[in-house]
Parts: sequence; structure tokens; C-alpha cells
Amino acid sequence: MSKRTVLLVDDDKEIVELMREFLEDERFHVIEAYNAEEAGSALDRHSVDCILLDVMMPGQSGLDLCRQVRKTSNTPILFLSARGEALDKIRGLSLGGDDYIVKTATPEEVVARVKAVLRRYDNSEKKSPVILDFGRLALNVNAYEVTIDGQPVPMTPKEFEILCLFAEYPRQVFTYEQLLQRFWEGIGDKHSVTVHMGRIREKIEENPRKPKYITNVWGVGYRFEGERAE
Repeated sequence: MSKRTVLLVDDDKEIVELMREFLEDERFHVIEAYNAEEAGSALDRHSVDCILLDVMMPGQSGLDLCRQVRKTSNTPILFLSARGEALDKIRGLSLGGDDYIVKTATPEEVVARVKAVLRRYDNSEKKSPVILDFGRLALNVNAYEVTIDGQPVPMTPKEFEILCLFAEYPRQVFTYEQLLQRFWEGIGDKHSVTVHMGRIREKIEENPRKPKYITNVWGVGYRFEGERAE
């Protein structure tokens, strides 16, 4: 199996060197960048499987770079930040980040979460197409594609995985704890779930404030209300 490539973006060279060592020990290929401009150039030259991205950098911030990347790519992005406040996490996730890691985490934990992201998004061995058709909304499970009224809807891999879980089990309630365990390895908090659900609703619902597909079960979690087309 070929090595997975991680683009590591941080203006702190000590952090870059430390994380590079741990990632390479786990057989990752690492591309270094020390600011958003270098990261953009690296993305133009290389195909990467994952981006580990510092939030606060001189010049263009990691949040700005994430917004730019999300215009053309669903490559998993994990934010690495010294700030752990809930609002910072919400902002990072709402811009399209797949995970938000506070820098107090150990290098081993960071590597574990990179692996978890890649494990969820690796569909290379899926072969035959599976279509979940709900009329206006349709999911091509193996191609990681979502359409609304026949028009493609861009989604990050994690957004697609979450939506696919709900679509495969209509009317089943998934609790915040179940979703956190399944998609974040049990690491994080309720904000991670609510931000992603909000982003999915913005993309698939005619009126996200009055959702018809993914509804709240107050105090418990969410369920999917769509009915499969015959």
C-alpha cells in the first residue's frame, strides 16, 4: 500500500519537526508548509490525502486557507490550534474542517485522529454503485456524491458519511454520544455534532430552519425522515 500524504501547515518549526517525526514513524509522507501561501503552492503541486492545519499564522490564517480549499476540494482538514474555546471550534468546523485539535493534545493523539479521518474516508475498495434515492435528495454511496433535484451538492467527506448513516437508517434516532463516538472517536463535544448537522441542513434542506430530512429529537439527537423512492 502506498504511503498517505499529509500536508502539515504551521508557522512553528518546532511543532512541524515534532509532528513530522511522529507522522513519518507511522509511515505517512509529510509535506511541510510554514504559511498559507506555501500551503497553497504545495496543494498546486501535490496530491494530498489530509491537511493538518494551524489556525493562527502570520498573513492568511488557517481558517482563510480552509475556506479557499473548500471551494475546490473535499480533502479532509484537521485544525490544530492553541485556542480550545467552543466558539473557535464551531467557527473552524463550520468553515469545512473535519476535526479541531487543541495543541495540548499529544502527538500520538494527533496522529490517531489523522488515521481516524483517513480510515473513515477510504472508499477505495468499494466497487458496485449504491444509490439511496429519496426523490429530491439522492446519495451515490460509493462515489461520495449528493444531488438535490439532480444538481450536485459539494460536501466534505465527513458530512457525507454522517448524511449517509442517517439515509441508510430512516427514522432511527442517533444520539449525540453515538455520533460523537462514530465520527470523532469519542473525542470532542456536542458542538462538533451540532455544527456538522447545521452544515448538512444548509446544503440539503429547502428551509434549514424547518428541516424535513434531518429532524431533532429534542434532548436526544437526530433522525432522518426521508422515504426511499420506489
